[in-house]
Amino acid sequence: MEARFTYADKLPATVRFRIRMKFRLREMPTSTSRTTRFGPRPIAALLALQLGLLAVVLASTPFKQFDLDRFFVPKELALHVAAFLAVVFCLNRLRNVSLDRVDYFLIAFALLSLVSALLASNRWLSMRSVAVTLSGLATFWCARSLARAGLKRPLVAAIVLATVVGAATSLVQAYGVESEYFTLSRAPGGTFGNRNFVAHVAAIGAPLLIWYAVSAKRNIAVVLCAIGGAVLAAALVLSRSRAAWLALLVTALLLAIPAWRAARRVPYANTSRRLLFMGAVAVAGVIIALVLPNDLNWKSDSPYLDSVRGVVAYNSGSGRGRLIQYRNTLHMAEAHPILGVGPGNWPVYYPKFATHNDPSLSHNDGTTANPWPSSDWATLISERGTIAVVILLLAFLGMIANAFQSTRGSSANNPGARDPFLPVAVTATILITGAVGAFDAVLILAAPTFIVWAALGATAAPGRPRTEWSPSPSRSRLLAVAAAAVLFIFSVRSAGAIMAMQTFGSGQRLSSVQRSLMLDPGSYRIQLRLAILALNSHGCTMARPYAQRAAGMLSSAGAPRRLLERCGS
Repeated sequence: MEARFTYADKLPATVRFRIRMKFRLREMPTSTSRTTRFGPRPIAALLALQLGLLAVVLASTPFKQFDLDRFFVPKELALHVAAFLAVVFCLNRLRNVSLDRVDYFLIAFALLSLVSALLASNRWLSMRSVAVTLSGLATFWCARSLARAGLKRPLVAAIVLATVVGAATSLVQAYGVESEYFTLSRAPGGTFGNRNFVAHVAAIGAPLLIWYAVSAKRNIAVVLCAIGGAVLAAALVLSRSRAAWLALLVTALLLAIPAWRAARRVPYANTSRRLLFMGAVAVAGVIIALVLPNDLNWKSDSPYLDSVRGVVAYNSGSGRGRLIQYRNTLHMAEAHPILGVGPGNWPVYYPKFATHNDPSLSHNDGTTANPWPSSDWATLISERGTIAVVILLLAFLGMIANAFQSTRGSSANNPGARDPFLPVAVTATILITGAVGAFDAVLILAAPTFIVWAALGATAAPGRPRTEWSPSPSRSRLLAVAAAAVLFIFSVRSAGAIMAMQTFGSGQRLSSVQRSLMLDPGSYRIQLRLAILALNSHGCTMARPYAQRAAGMLSSAGAPRRLLERCGS
């Protein structure tokens, strides 16, 4: 033994380092031996989520008559289809069900959202909104089951790849590529249709990208993650999204020291060097993005500096408008404190609570300029009630607590203790989601919903089980059929809306608009357009029912009321 140690001491430092790394890598938790015994079903569910994640960031349509819906509806379809397929493979032949406190909170949130949707004034809007929530939660539970099966890393890799691809579409537009699937009014939004939405997704995906690089076995994975980080950093800078910038800044200040300490405890990699390398590449990506000439037509001579100055501005511009909107939205929540006004029904009720010269209103028609308030939390508290918001916050806090509890104990008894950086990544994902959601829509949109819930399902460790249930094969199949049927209905609804956009065309032919209404009877835009065409071609007898239905969908809208007044109603 003495001779061996003497020989090892004479080896070069690089050789000794490689030998140590070789033996440390043997201690890393591996997933290949665990996944092979689960058969093809987990692999099929994983593939459904991986393809769905890529589809949700790329899905878009060229139907410019429908503004943002031409981006949102295809992404909703991608979310619903991926959740449907994943549920079919995850729930089929279900053997054991373990529910912890986070599961109970999320189930309660889903039930409250569903009850609120059923009692809403505009059920078309409410069911569309709650469908995004239910599909997102289905994705969370399927992702959690895949993580337990040892498929966490390939799922996280798909999340990171989807985030980088989404940011890349923004850069492609910024540097001159034109496409019918982009929009010029909110450039560089890429396939998201809005530069802020791209920045939100980039900010949310950044912690998982860092974790994947820190915990990677091979240096090539670190290099690829560094390149992806540069893409995210460049897209974040060019987007000028103050909400994303502020969320990243706050999260970095809160978690910088815990992240550095956790990274130094990772036993199988030189994490400090990896973090410094990724930071240097990200800075290089930002510099290149600012130096290269782009096709963005900002009104200011120093647009990025102006955005930095306006990060905390609240007494002018959009900051002042947000404060007015938040105040009026809270008045709405006070009037409907238990279940809210219903998911998606904020634009139906907000004009009743709006003040004079409210910038959130389109004063030409009396409707809201956007179909949601500029905050997730304002949306949830006004549409689903105070209780639902508190329950969702408790679920997020429970995930953070479970993540840190999973690192306690020895690595032999607790595999989660081998990855001390993962709880920091989970906490950062939740903090960024909450911070960005304080200033913009996140969890009410399909793309960020998919990414957030898939990320948390894959990385947030389950807590101590509160309920154990072993369903019989017949009950397992019944549960799978019921869940899949609901998600299938959501998918059909979104597919019908896309077909309606295609059939609508330019909106000049009465027959085409009538066929599109059959495919999407809940569209206010189609109902109103059909009322106008019917009035011009066939008079009030034909136009009146369409105008009445449009007025029933948005009671504050002025256009259908004016049509009814012309017809003497």
